[in-house]
Amino acid sequence: MDLSISSRSLSRSPSPSISPFNSKRMILNPVFHKFSFDSRNFKIKPLVSRQNRPAVVAVRASNQNVHNDGFVLEDVPHLTNFLPDLPSYPNPLKKSQAYAVVKQTFVSPEDAVAQNIVIQKDSPRGVHFRRAGPREKVYFKSDEVRACIVTCGGLCPGINTVIREIVCGLSYMYGVDEILGIEGGYRGFYSKNTLTLSPKVVNDIHKRGGTILCTSRGGHDTNKIVDNIEDRGINQVYIIGGDGTQKGAALIYKEVEKRGLQVAVAGIPKTIDNDIAVIDKSFGFDTAVEEAQRAINAAHVEVESVENGVGIVKLMGRYSGFISMYATLASRDVDCCLIPESPFYLEGPGGLFEFIERQLKENGHMVIVVAEGAGQEFVAQSMPAVDEKDASGNRLLLDIGLWLTQKIKDHFTKVQKMTINMKYIDPTYMIRAIPSNGSDNIYCTLLAHSAVHGAMAGFTGFTVGPVNSRHAYIPIARVTETQKTVKLTDRMWARLLASTNQPSFLNCSEVLHHQEKAGRKTTEVINSERTTST
Repeated sequence: MDLSISSRSLSRSPSPSISPFNSKRMILNPVFHKFSFDSRNFKIKPLVSRQNRPAVVAVRASNQNVHNDGFVLEDVPHLTNFLPDLPSYPNPLKKSQAYAVVKQTFVSPEDAVAQNIVIQKDSPRGVHFRRAGPREKVYFKSDEVRACIVTCGGLCPGINTVIREIVCGLSYMYGVDEILGIEGGYRGFYSKNTLTLSPKVVNDIHKRGGTILCTSRGGHDTNKIVDNIEDRGINQVYIIGGDGTQKGAALIYKEVEKRGLQVAVAGIPKTIDNDIAVIDKSFGFDTAVEEAQRAINAAHVEVESVENGVGIVKLMGRYSGFISMYATLASRDVDCCLIPESPFYLEGPGGLFEFIERQLKENGHMVIVVAEGAGQEFVAQSMPAVDEKDASGNRLLLDIGLWLTQKIKDHFTKVQKMTINMKYIDPTYMIRAIPSNGSDNIYCTLLAHSAVHGAMAGFTGFTVGPVNSRHAYIPIARVTETQKTVKLTDRMWARLLASTNQPSFLNCSEVLHHQEKAGRKTTEVINSERTTST
């Protein structure tokens, strides 16, 4: 289903450019054809024509007397915003044999992707993003492009696939020959050598886990990085990393704009936890859920083969329990899933110990999946406080898996006087290090191509990703201002509870209260811990 808005449903009218740092929102009134902005303080810039086409304005075809349909476009910056005399060129894809049979090779500049597709009859149309894809005009000559790719933060299945497809996309679609790989993360810009990339060099890297460019946390120094970009003559920068990395990409874009450089900065969001806001999912997530099944299956086999077997599988999920939730739903062998968003307690009626005892009496075994960020408040009460952080500024988590294993063992052997066999599996690094599966490989290709098309078309300071299954260009601030978490009041969590028959540990009013409180707490923690160098 095509969730983008076609150009036939849109009228043409000038619009202001929008900075990703202020997340300016263009609200369009189809009756008065005037622009109004929400209550945030925005620095409004005059419109500079992009590709000689008018920007997006929506008109709802209706006979009703509509005063405002609430169409909001959250746009991304363009090089012509600060380089108004920048020339444009015909897109080389016009001559591409591969695209010769495509009905509509180029995305219309009026196409937009809706953030919310389920709306009420008379509700506003809501927030939209510029649709990703090739444009009729580009702002770089192919033989003048010198691109670079950098990977930052932790490992995730699919990084090498993204690298490969950026290189092949630039080379095969746009005829770009000069592509550099920045080794060792952000600090590689000023302290490491570069690797020359070509389709031949990256031909089979998608079959390997990790990143051929190496990665690191920390090391972001905006001025040094942009100095290096300028010294090397780089004019396209592709940055693969999580929310902290994307914040760093935004700083690089702002410095590039300040210096008036013709450099396009494109971000490709990466996190195995699937906690990046706005986009449907992050690459590597499907692979992680699939690989987690092996650990869950192993735990199930182990506990099924002994008397009163209890297996605990710890999966990734610092603030968001998506991997644990989806792996549990996919497995059907999990009896209880514990995630950071949902509090739980051990003792008393309705507690975890009571549920374990009931499961052991009924089935003789059980499997628990726990996200690494779950129950940290309990672990902190029985272990010395750890105030350390990694190079990205993330607080080091206490090991909920080992703590929970010991607590369950102590309770049933000492209090209940039951024989119990504990099995603990932590597959974290096994999952992070594997190559991406077929589904993620295709997804990584689409992300890489969207980034390449956007940079060639002159967009900058943006990140890419699917919004309701349609790829879009998203202001970086929108994917870094908050973090996506599991909503306990949504149907997906209800499906999990129905699948496992585990207690929710909270009643309805408590769920609502905790969800609101957890959302505020998560945002505060992220803001205080995350830096621009993840």
